[in-house]
Amino acid sequence: MDRCIVLVDAGYLLGAAASLLAGEPSRSRIHVDHAALIQGLRERAEADTQQPLLRIYWFDGAPDRVPQPEHRRLRVMPRVTVRLGALTRSDGRWAQKGVDAAMHAELTELARNRACSDIVLVTGDGDLLPGMMAAKEHGVAVHLWAVQAADGDYNQSEDLVAEADERRVLDRTWITKAVRAKELTGVCAPPPAPRPEIAAILSAPLPESALAAAAERAAQEQPHQPPAAARNGTEERGPASRGVPTPKDLAALRAHGTQAAQHPATATLRWSSDKGWVDRPVAESPEAASLPTLAQLTTAEQRWADREEDITTVGGDPYEVGQVFARRWVDRLGDQSHLQKLTAMYPRVPHRIDGELLRYAARFGLLAHKDDQIDEHDRYAIRAGFWREIGVTTAAEHGSAGE
Repeated sequence: MDRCIVLVDAGYLLGAAASLLAGEPSRSRIHVDHAALIQGLRERAEADTQQPLLRIYWFDGAPDRVPQPEHRRLRVMPRVTVRLGALTRSDGRWAQKGVDAAMHAELTELARNRACSDIVLVTGDGDLLPGMMAAKEHGVAVHLWAVQAADGDYNQSEDLVAEADERRVLDRTWITKAVRAKELTGVCAPPPAPRPEIAAILSAPLPESALAAAAERAAQEQPHQPPAAARNGTEERGPASRGVPTPKDLAALRAHGTQAAQHPATATLRWSSDKGWVDRPVAESPEAASLPTLAQLTTAEQRWADREEDITTVGGDPYEVGQVFARRWVDRLGDQSHLQKLTAMYPRVPHRIDGELLRYAARFGLLAHKDDQIDEHDRYAIRAGFWREIGVTTAAEHGSAGE
């Protein structure tokens, strides 16, 4: 077949681009325009091979092989197929598992079936050498592309470079058409823009019970603190008190019999959309319990349409995820009195709806690189987007009612 196929090791391509543009291989240091990158790969492959493109295979890792927002955007692009390996954490570092094996299997299978005349490999891993040799034996021309190395040297296996039929380097000029380094402001990431919705969620004061528990915990830990004087005679500042007792702290207080006096049996963490501890019954209020969940309001046909929308149009920003969830919930309400009940509970999201909201966000891919938990700021941004959409809907209804 007179056509070409491109196999991309995303870990190599984006890691090398980050090293070139940001000085370190962390992909969090770069912003990628995936549409421009795919278009650039296609044009370059067709120009180098003088053959029309059949397909681009994008190989990457993901936690539990769950597609992340970038993978969702890529896999709906024309002529792009995404293959995911596992992303595991070892010794505090993330590592891809199964990506090289998947690339090797795809390379040899395409060559064996004579699916193309030319294969472009964007990788640097020497483990693909046997696959490259097998492809050549089946009459396929193998083109090896490298990303310009930050130190001016090779960032590919020498054996891989020697075995390739054709070699090209994607230089800085080519890379910067689709990839740019993120601007830093003295921290690892730019500070998020302040949102009034998040400020409202965080503004609830701590109850007296939480402050008392924190003070007691600090008093208990005081005798065990190391001396303030260091060897050089200067004072060392001790660790700051967290101010809010953890579940472990509360369990210790109960074990020592001190909980009964200061913390009633119903003391528990506030709803997950608030902070600190509060005395409340275990059961939800009748108003909160009567609110339907989105799953209860969604038909099978709507669930299918939601899935398609998530894949094709929702970008994955936490604030946007909260807005999408709230919009669907409001649009499917039969009884608008539920909206009034929900609005009266601001800034707390009812527990059942809040859990469903966070599970939806987790399925969407907001667990990446975060130890299988959504980042705290992302959680508040999700809820802020939810309340923002609820507020817009409520204001629109009041406006139409007043006309």
